[in-house]
Amino acid sequence: MRGTATMTSQVIAAMQRATEHEAMFNPLETTMRTVLFLVLAAFGAFSTYVMWEVGYLGIWQAGMSSIGAWQVLLDLIIMSWIALGFIWRDARHTGRPVWPFALITLAAGSIGPLLYLLLSKPLTRAAVPRPA
Repeated sequence: MRGTATMTSQVIAAMQRATEHEAMFNPLETTMRTVLFLVLAAFGAFSTYVMWEVGYLGIWQAGMSSIGAWQVLLDLIIMSWIALGFIWRDARHTGRPVWPFALITLAAGSIGPLLYLLLSKPLTRAAVPRPA
């Protein structure tokens, strides 16, 4: 009987180690973070170049230069506010501060939400909601 209890505890310990390893290395999570990092790096570099060329106010002036530019500008503003809503809700749920990402989003648009996602704690498979 003692051998069975030892074997059971060894199986449970092995399952716990496998779960911990799965939580540390999730290929989907790794891929998502790599893509987020590449998008943030590329867009950040491009934004820095544009700021160097036309300045911060120049970006806003270009966004107001025609009715088509206004549509794109307003669309980006609306999406920034929607992203801030999701960030606010998630930050309250996870106990993370929201204000740094809100300030970055208001000043630099999508760089704020990209940073928020990139700096979030990795999800474990147990924490990922399953569809009903």
